[in-house]
Amino acid sequence: MTQWQPLQSLSLENDFSRLPGHLYTRLDPTPLPDPRLVSANPKVAEMLGLDPCSLDPELLAGLLGGHQLPQGAQPLAMKYAGHQFGIYNPQLGDGRGLLLGEQPVNGELWDWHLKGAGQTPYSRMGDGRAVLRSSLREYLIGEALTHLGIPSTRALALGVTSQKILRERVEPGATILRISRCHVRFGHFEHLFYTRQHDDLKLLADYCLQRWYPECLEAENPYLAMFRAISKRSAEMVAGWIAYGFLHGVMNTDNMSILGETFDHGPFAFIDRWKEDAVYNHTDQESRYAFEQQPYVIHWNLSALGQALTPLIDVELLKEELNRYSGYYNKAYLQRMRDRLGLALSDPGDKDFIRRWRALLNSNQADFNPLYRALSEAQTEEDGKPVINRLDVAAWQTMLADWLPEYEARLALESRSSADRKQAMLQTNPSYILRTHVTTHLVDQAEEGNFQPIHDWLKILQNPYEEHAGFEEWKRAPDSKRLIMLSCSS
Repeated sequence: MTQWQPLQSLSLENDFSRLPGHLYTRLDPTPLPDPRLVSANPKVAEMLGLDPCSLDPELLAGLLGGHQLPQGAQPLAMKYAGHQFGIYNPQLGDGRGLLLGEQPVNGELWDWHLKGAGQTPYSRMGDGRAVLRSSLREYLIGEALTHLGIPSTRALALGVTSQKILRERVEPGATILRISRCHVRFGHFEHLFYTRQHDDLKLLADYCLQRWYPECLEAENPYLAMFRAISKRSAEMVAGWIAYGFLHGVMNTDNMSILGETFDHGPFAFIDRWKEDAVYNHTDQESRYAFEQQPYVIHWNLSALGQALTPLIDVELLKEELNRYSGYYNKAYLQRMRDRLGLALSDPGDKDFIRRWRALLNSNQADFNPLYRALSEAQTEEDGKPVINRLDVAAWQTMLADWLPEYEARLALESRSSADRKQAMLQTNPSYILRTHVTTHLVDQAEEGNFQPIHDWLKILQNPYEEHAGFEEWKRAPDSKRLIMLSCSS
């Protein structure tokens, strides 16, 4: 029987505070008025070894509102820098969030981070707060990505307050308790490199090696081995984004985790219809972070991290490693796409085959997630040969008329049965994703005080491959092909 720890007995450590004091500022949250729990996440509680039944609403509301702190918490705001839209900005840091401390769980430390905790020395004239709109979206997207097998930070709880916050409009204030194994960003290293604090750069790198990459300590060059591991993880993360149509929206280096986790979700979106050049962030005037550009931006961000690590790693070795990135990405991306298309075996022609598939989706601006689901359901055999014999939307039959024979020919190279392939595809291609019009609906309902849809969608996103009665209308894209533009406060 699982031994759960009650939330009331939670005790945190403060591992990061052992680093030099100029890397952070110690301060407590600024309490919010009338904090109220909106939603608690039992799956994250279980991940943390906490009793899901002990998620007391009053205690969580106190934590979310900054009125209480877990035992042992020593809150701090981290200092870092970063490249924002390709331009270096030294004046960054945790402007609205505090690292409360780290919880030991089975030999690992899990960061507890309160987002929306109030002003810090790094707020840059901001109010240090978060709104319900952005907090709700981040709370749910962490679950959506995690249950698609894409690494992401998650959140234990979402809360709301009576305080109103001015963004594009006046909105309800909110906070989340964000959970991750790591809050160190590429920008932490950039800050120390550009301020020429190279001794502390080495100290931070050694800290990261010991805490998150101990296997690299055995390598001939541990720092290079860690950079290689970060590169691989980042490539695998963005491969998942592309395969499932996820657009991060603001891939600045201060939003890049050294663990290859999707981090600092802002103007994100799952694109409804396949559109290579899709941009949802209205701040991104030059389409720097367009959907199709994301693998290349990750490479650019890794080069910025590599630059910051030059006091520790030879430049030529870094260049060699950066040149390997495309191999890491292509391997991960092709595997993701094979999985979505039900291909268990690799074939030399897969790269071109998948490229043609993606071009077909783009030229038709296809609502691709229901299409993948339909392809999953349609797997069958006739006379021992794989056949796609029914698709439930006539328009797809027309769109795929020339492609389906090629797909069936590729399936003929497979060794597993159509029944096994169908089962695997149904556990790879979700019925539900967190579409933008879904989050818009949830925000509208929450601002009116109706939080039940959030609870419903939390369960749906944690079980995206199942059918959920009464939610069928949310499976497909809205009729309009107009993109809903988002802001960094989203």
